[in-house]
Amino acid sequence: MGVALQIHDVPEDVREALAEAASRNGQTLQAYLLGLVTREARMIGNTGVATFRVELPDEALPEKIIREGREGGFEIDRGEFP
Repeated sequence: MGVALQIHDVPEDVREALAEAASRNGQTLQAYLLGLVTREARMIGNTGVATFRVELPDEALPEKIIREGREGGFEIDRGEFP
């Protein structure tokens, strides 16, 4: 059995945004918040080593984007990015 957590003085607009996000995910606010807290706790315990990697296409590599920006603009701004 878990423990209870309480958060006081949550602004109404924050509560409404969280409730809407929970609803979009088909969850109760309780389940949505538990998911957020659980993910945050896992990130705190992370030693900095990624558990997964995402391969970027050559067009999206940071070095290419920086070089392209320095050389006069970005392909995405010209509508040529794949």
